[in-house]
Amino acid sequence: MKKILLLLILIPSISFGGTMNMIGEKGDPAEVSKVIEVKMYDNYYEPNKFEIKKNQTIKFIVYNYGELVHEFNIATKAMHLKHQPEMMKMVENEILLADRIDRKKMKELSKKDHSMSHSHSNSVLLEPNQSAELIWKFNTNANLEAACNVPGHYEIGMIAKINNL
Repeated sequence: MKKILLLLILIPSISFGGTMNMIGEKGDPAEVSKVIEVKMYDNYYEPNKFEIKKNQTIKFIVYNYGELVHEFNIATKAMHLKHQPEMMKMVENEILLADRIDRKKMKELSKKDHSMSHSHSNSVLLEPNQSAELIWKFNTNANLEAACNVPGHYEIGMIAKINNL
């Protein structure tokens, strides 16, 4: 039932692209100056806004308290829109299910199509009741947001604003 519900809210998009350098870089744990806990629910983040400074390295500790799979992805709006077809492809290949991730199938299919690996340093993809850490250095003034690109979640507003101070 959850899989059907997830498929009912799908909105197709364009193919993935964008360069990571324009949004920052993977952070060095020794340079972390701030820790932010992020709670993901169905379908919002708590907090829904982050204050950052240029060149600041932040450790995000991300928890999925929802009943669905969710993503915490740092990018520009354009990059999110370009990433969404990859996520759709993961649903179509039954890697990304409503409440779980078939990591075995993900690993297998990523040998043929790297976009199926979902191994980006600016993103974590979590099943319900999972948590992960992401360390990111914000060395840009680009307009960024954290968002969930599971099909349909971005469209209903699972977005957190990242404000440059």
